[in-house]
Amino acid sequence: MPIHYLDISLDKQLCELWLHDEVVFSAAVSTAFNGAGEQENSGCTPRGWHTIRACIGEGQPVNTVFRGRRPTGEIYSPELIEQFPDKDWILTRILWLSGLEPGKNRLGNVDTMRRYIYIHGTPDSEPMGIAKSHGCIRMHNQDLLALFDLVKPGLKVFIHE
Repeated sequence: MPIHYLDISLDKQLCELWLHDEVVFSAAVSTAFNGAGEQENSGCTPRGWHTIRACIGEGQPVNTVFRGRRPTGEIYSPELIEQFPDKDWILTRILWLSGLEPGKNRLGNVDTMRRYIYIHGTPDSEPMGIAKSHGCIRMHNQDLLALFDLVKPGLKVFIHE
């Protein structure tokens, strides 16, 4: 194992940032309702070794709404919930993941980056600790903000059952 990496357990629905042999950050997450899997359009969370390709949203207000990795200018609100009740909200910050294992989570129909798999913020009313996402790894906004300040592009991420 690398000395500094992010560990995401699908079984535990938990994200931990490791430095040497110590957990320096831990938070509950919500991964894919459809479970683990790498196939494009599966709605599953990909497993294996990844890297953070990009850290997106620095300086944006909490609850900033993102579409296509860009802020829309909207802030998540009860009015937006009413307008789009079934939307899978991407809020506050995005850590865009890229697979490191060709044939498993990189290239072809299993490419994590081309599947747009992120660690991203979600409404604080959404439950954590249960698989409910469309494939991404969701976090409550304050947890994501804390993590965002501790990581940078190139950090290794291990996603496993």
